[in-house]
Amino acid sequence: MKMKYCRKNANKQGGITLMELMIVVAIISIVSAIAYPNYTRFVAKSKRASSVSVMLQVADRQQQFFMDNKRYATDMTSLGYEANPIMINDDGTVVTAGDSKRTYELSFQSASAMAYTILATPQLHQATSDYGCGALTMTEAGVKGQSGASDNCW
Repeated sequence: MKMKYCRKNANKQGGITLMELMIVVAIISIVSAIAYPNYTRFVAKSKRASSVSVMLQVADRQQQFFMDNKRYATDMTSLGYEANPIMINDDGTVVTAGDSKRTYELSFQSASAMAYTILATPQLHQATSDYGCGALTMTEAGVKGQSGASDNCW
């Protein structure tokens, strides 16, 4: 039995068409348009969580300072930090003021012998990506606030 080859299919080249390629590009564009904003919100939220953690550490140091001195400290150096204000990076590590990876500046918005307010101000890229919350504040009584319009910052 002899097999005949079909010449019509033998000359046809395989591959993808321009229309198929355009459909794939459109699907990737749609998925990217949805995924990228969610990713940037997640990153900003995780950096904000690090700043909240350091704010709580500062509040703990303030309470210890109050127990030892019968008053609150008025600057960060009194609490054992090397600078006033302090800068932190995305994992909550204290960095220098000129560090390109700093995400928040922590300082006392107000501080007296009997009261204080910790202020965490976003820096560099964090300031633009987390504009909904803006600067975070926390008082000695645990009252939390933010300068932005969002209500889901804490």
